[in-house]
Amino acid sequence: MQPMHHIISTREYTKEMFDEILELAEKLEPIAKGEVQSKVMDGKILALLFFEPSTRTRMSFETAMLRLGGQFINMGAVEASSIAKGESLSDTIRVVSQYADAVVLRHPREGAALMASECASTPIINAGDGAGHHPTQTLLDLYTIKRESHLDNLNIALAGDLKYGRTIHSLCYALSRYHAKINLVSPPELRLPDRIVDDLRKRNIDVTITTDMEDVIEDIDILYMTRIQRERFPDPAEFNRVSNSMRITRELIQTAKPEMKIMHPLPRVNEISFDVDDTEHAAYFKQAFYGVPVRMAILCKVLGMEDRIREMK
Repeated sequence: MQPMHHIISTREYTKEMFDEILELAEKLEPIAKGEVQSKVMDGKILALLFFEPSTRTRMSFETAMLRLGGQFINMGAVEASSIAKGESLSDTIRVVSQYADAVVLRHPREGAALMASECASTPIINAGDGAGHHPTQTLLDLYTIKRESHLDNLNIALAGDLKYGRTIHSLCYALSRYHAKINLVSPPELRLPDRIVDDLRKRNIDVTITTDMEDVIEDIDILYMTRIQRERFPDPAEFNRVSNSMRITRELIQTAKPEMKIMHPLPRVNEISFDVDDTEHAAYFKQAFYGVPVRMAILCKVLGMEDRIREMK
């Protein structure tokens, strides 16, 4: 098994690489729930560098490290760091990677994680780089689909902000490894970039494009909803035109299959009605929890601990 030094993008992952991490996450789930104690990361330190706001990604990495018996250090607010004094990202990475065994980086600039990996002395884990990639979210999304539905020959709708949504961009390529049928549902202004659609079709993936959820709601296994992201819009007027254009309601999902699950990377704003939360379809809060065992698996991979986990009874 080849060591995984950095986690920058999942675009080039094989199905076997995905499956290895998902199987490891399943093994770790009792530890993530606190049912089993582990000290596999005793003596290890994880550094968290978040240049954009985060709740779930940051805290699930913190939880993952603590559940495995390790520790973490956190840069904290950007304005309280040396970045505010003009320090470059590359210098920050060179310094912090000497303090920790791995670095989790979130940055608003696409390509920042790749650049960081070129100057770091420890593994870099991309926790989101602008509108680029969010590979750990992709892995927890796959894990959620596996646990709540099925991965092979999946019929999935990806809805909302498909233009700026980095979770969608990463997930599309991962789903192509499982021969999913992908339905793209968004306002015309927020369509998935043509280059990604073309890539998917070159991989012989069945891709449909629509602006109306009712076109697909009866047939899909998974509805993956995303918020329309104000922070990604260069033009506020464009955001205002589309901000309330897609909403999942209890009425809308009445014609869905009973086993259909709704996912969302969170945070939600108003794109999923609160009265959907107590239906059997809602899986987005379970999805948030699944980030813990998946990120535990990722940490074990980059730090070479996966064999010790597999030896656990």
